[in-house]
Formats: sequence, structure tokens, C-alpha cells
Amino acid sequence: MNSTDKPAMIKAENLTKRYGAFTAVANLTFSCQPGEIVGLLGPNGAGKTTTMRLLTGYLPPTVGDAAIAGHHTINDSLQARQRLGYLPETVPLYPEMTVAGYLQFVGKVRRLDNPWERIDEVLEAVGLLDRAESIIGKLSKGMRQRVGLAQALLHDPDVLILDEPTIGLDPAQIVEIRQLIANAGRQRTVLLSTHILAEVEQICSRVIMLINGRIYADLPMSQIKEGSTQLALELAHPTDETSSALQAVEGVTAVSSSHPNQFLLTVDGRDETRQRVAETAVSHGWGLLELKSNQISLEKLFLEKLKEAQASSESVVRSVEKATG
Repeated sequence: MNSTDKPAMIKAENLTKRYGAFTAVANLTFSCQPGEIVGLLGPNGAGKTTTMRLLTGYLPPTVGDAAIAGHHTINDSLQARQRLGYLPETVPLYPEMTVAGYLQFVGKVRRLDNPWERIDEVLEAVGLLDRAESIIGKLSKGMRQRVGLAQALLHDPDVLILDEPTIGLDPAQIVEIRQLIANAGRQRTVLLSTHILAEVEQICSRVIMLINGRIYADLPMSQIKEGSTQLALELAHPTDETSSALQAVEGVTAVSSSHPNQFLLTVDGRDETRQRVAETAVSHGWGLLELKSNQISLEKLFLEKLKEAQASSESVVRSVEKATG
């Protein structure tokens, strides 16, 4: 979780959702600060939609807590929803209504004193001012997605949560929706889910990688774009304390391991850090076999985390099989 003195606009603590024996998401802990556009990146079935439904109060968690702008999504649900704009994967539209009529209806549901004061503003913001009297059912999918974004913005929320906002759109529509999201994020905290790497690279300031219902990485995009470095470390005799000892080395920001003898360290890229890692391995007697560096790309990092998640799942399966004999 990123630490800051500013109050978090989105906060998840040990957020878990189970359906019987199946765990959809497990122990999610993160926060999103004012002004951040955060991409929740993961493959299909990773738990992204479940996470967003938990954050919006659409689903109650099995374990853990979620809050929007300091308001608990279950115990203080009304206050949380008043600060939140939500665009689900399937946009909740009435195809027989006009665009303006639908937004007026949404404004009344949200108890706005005079929805018309905001309707023209949001229609202009999403590029639909000339379609105010159009029937929603006759609009293209891209236009309907804009209507969905307009309803999420209508009450001028502090937080936007967008679930796969560009899914099913053509390339031109995708570019337009991404620009609308970037514009909306200038004054708000935005969390959007996607499985498209380019979406995160182009509009997000931070990426959270969700795989198999668990967080495998949480990094600012600047760290990736500026060519942050990873160290691949192979040891002959690591111990249970190796990961924590490596994490404590100055200049090391993250440590992961997909194999008992292999470790992947995210570092600041300085030669001094690489030297300190080597010295730590030697001083602890872990048997330094290999230490090499390489630059991070979002695609490479994502593929590495997918492999790490797969290895972890296979290890659990082997343990269960061994235990049940």
C-alpha cells in the first residue's frame, strides 16, 4: 500500500470474498489517494469485478473492510455512495429513454436539487451535448458507454470506479473513452479495471496487478516508465529469513520468489544497491550463484507475475495432493 499523509479516497483492508469453498478475492489491502488514476490490471477471472463490487458496496465482504472517502461501504453505505460514481461492466441504461431524460431520472434518484444544472455540463464533458434528445437504444455502443460515464459523473463525485470501461469498443471509441477518463481523473480519484496493458500505460499513474484474487504487484507507473531495474538473484542455500533480509536492503523496494532458490528484486537501479544485495547474500552465507539486472516493462512484469501466480497455484495443488495421499 502506498503511504501518504493525505486521506485515502479508496481504502481496502484485508478485503476477502468467498462463495462457499471458492475464494474470489483474498486479503486485498490497498488505498488510492486524491488525484490518482489507478489501473486494476489482471487477466479475465482474476477477481477485478468482484473487487469493484465490494468497493462500491454492491457486495458485502466475507472478511475485511472497504471505505470511500472515509465512509464505510457497508455501515455508512449512503454517505459512501454519495461520494462515488460507478460504471459497471454492463452499463445500466434504459434503451427507450432519451439521453437527457435518463440523466434527469438518475439525478432524481440521487436526489439532486436541480439535475438540469449538471446535465448540460456532463453531456458536454463526455461529448454528447448534441445527442441529448437521442434515444439511447439507437446509439452506438461507444455512445452508450459515454452515457454511462455521464451518469457516473452527474453528481460530481470525488471517486470514480470504472469496470472494464472500454470493453467491446472499436479502436477509435477506445481512444475517445480513454481521453474522457483521463480528463475526469484530473479532479478525482479514479480506479479502473482492465486486462489491457496499453490502457494502464496510457492513462494510469499506478498499477495494481490482481491475479487469482490476490495482489501480486502495486507500483507507480513512473517507476516502470523511467526504466526501473529488477535484479534476478539465485542462491544455493536461502533461508526462511532471506526475503525479509533482502527487503531490508537500502534501495530494494520489492522482493518476490517463484522458486525456493530464485528471487526477483525491484530496486532503484543504482550500482551501490546491486553491490549491497551481493554483500548481503555473501555475509549471510546463502551461496550466491547468480546476480543479474534487467529493465522492467509493464508487459514483462505482468507476464512474470502470471508465472509466479501459476507456480504458487501448482505448489498448493501438490501440497493438497500430498496431504490427502
